[in-house]
Amino acid sequence: MYLINLQGKESIFEQIKKQILRFIELGVLKPNDKLPSVRSLASDLGINPNTVARAYAELEKEGIIYTLNKKGVFYV
Repeated sequence: MYLINLQGKESIFEQIKKQILRFIELGVLKPNDKLPSVRSLASDLGINPNTVARAYAELEKEGIIYTLNKKGVFYV
């Protein structure tokens, strides 16, 4: 589902953010849909979990996603 370009000029966390926003635009993500966990997505993409956490933190700050402790990350 998520694809990143490790050789691209755009940072990985920006690529993740843009893909999530694109999924929202396309209707792939609907309100209250659960996103992959930070560790799960990082493992699938072969990247550091801090990179995914940064992307999620920025999206949460922008009010696009929200986190419920011990339940996960969800699209608003």
